[in-house]
Amino acid sequence: MDTIYADANTLIKRSIEANLPGAAVRKALAAHRFTGQLSVAAIGKAAWTMAKAAHEELGNRIKTGIVITKYEHSQGAIPGMEIIEAGHPLSDENTIRGTEKALALAHSLGAGDELLFLISGGGSALFEKPLPGLTLADIVEVNNQLLASGADIVEINMIRKRLSGVKGGRFAQVCAPAKVFTVVLSDVLGDRLDSIASGPAAPDMSTAEDALTVVRKYKLKLKNSVMEYLGKETPKTLDNVETEITGSVRTLCTGAADIAKELGYTPHILCSDMSGEAREAGRLMAAIARQINGGQYSLTRPCAIILGGETIVHLKGKGKGGRNQEIALAAAEGIAGIDNLTVFSVGSDGTDGPTDAAGGLVDGSTAGKLKAKGLKLQEILDNNDAYNALKAVDGLVMTGPTGTNVNDVAVLLAGG
Repeated sequence: MDTIYADANTLIKRSIEANLPGAAVRKALAAHRFTGQLSVAAIGKAAWTMAKAAHEELGNRIKTGIVITKYEHSQGAIPGMEIIEAGHPLSDENTIRGTEKALALAHSLGAGDELLFLISGGGSALFEKPLPGLTLADIVEVNNQLLASGADIVEINMIRKRLSGVKGGRFAQVCAPAKVFTVVLSDVLGDRLDSIASGPAAPDMSTAEDALTVVRKYKLKLKNSVMEYLGKETPKTLDNVETEITGSVRTLCTGAADIAKELGYTPHILCSDMSGEAREAGRLMAAIARQINGGQYSLTRPCAIILGGETIVHLKGKGKGGRNQEIALAAAEGIAGIDNLTVFSVGSDGTDGPTDAAGGLVDGSTAGKLKAKGLKLQEILDNNDAYNALKAVDGLVMTGPTGTNVNDVAVLLAGG
């Protein structure tokens, strides 16, 4: 068991390292011809890493820059750039302050100028300016409802962008007539540019009716001032933007597969668009584990079953946790008693939900350990309290902020 735990931790560490955006950003910038006076704006959980790579590649070509990232995600000063840390998953006053500075930079641009815009997941919360008549409290209240509803990220961002002065292509409009070269690290399944960070430099593919459908679907209770904006259309065309995607969940899964093979496991990428309920994904992984263990599956040990994507959690309890922790915990009961096998799920950014854990890791002994402590697995799941349960049995995966953000990866690791 010690060996498979070591392999699981190696796989987690190296999969994330393989998806750090620095090299990909430098490659994208080396291939792009900048002709005007250059400024930089970077937003998201990987903003610091991406901005640092831009400085390393472009150096004194950059006139000025603003970096807006999550608290504790900055790793030091970057010459010529102001770094602001702000709230995630809920915006705060620092979000507004950083966004105002980015808008001031955008307003200062003229014809012939260029903006290098670096976008990564988390940008929706970290880059925000409420439209006239709305407040930050209004935005936070809407986001609270959306996060608790079970809506997926595309649905959530359909709402967010219509309440914002910078989302849904509006930031790129402010930059005009300057050209915007956008480098994107995708945390959205299908790499929809209008949904990654709510598309501040992308034409909006959704309509007002789509947004209103989300409101009806999840029975959201929204103020009249919010509903009024949801009925208005967002920019559908932008002629001053060029975009390149540098990483996504697909690269996370293929990287995990390559590393698993190096470690002696036959890798199988089951999917890279995992969605739906987190606990159902965990139960699916446990079902596959049982079939592999019973010799009823075409896959044989040693093997690594890999799923990438982003699940959802319907918040019904008052506990603490995140979708990756819930995947792992939900798998624990189904793999009880199976030796030399682990299931883990982690967020590539190093944070899972409003916690300091990246995710969770369980094995065949986890369910028994919980029971021995008087903890009932179903009650824990019903209370959405995966964090405290996993902490009690040393099942939390702690990486700290990683500098990247390309969704989640869940792995069933079965030893020989």
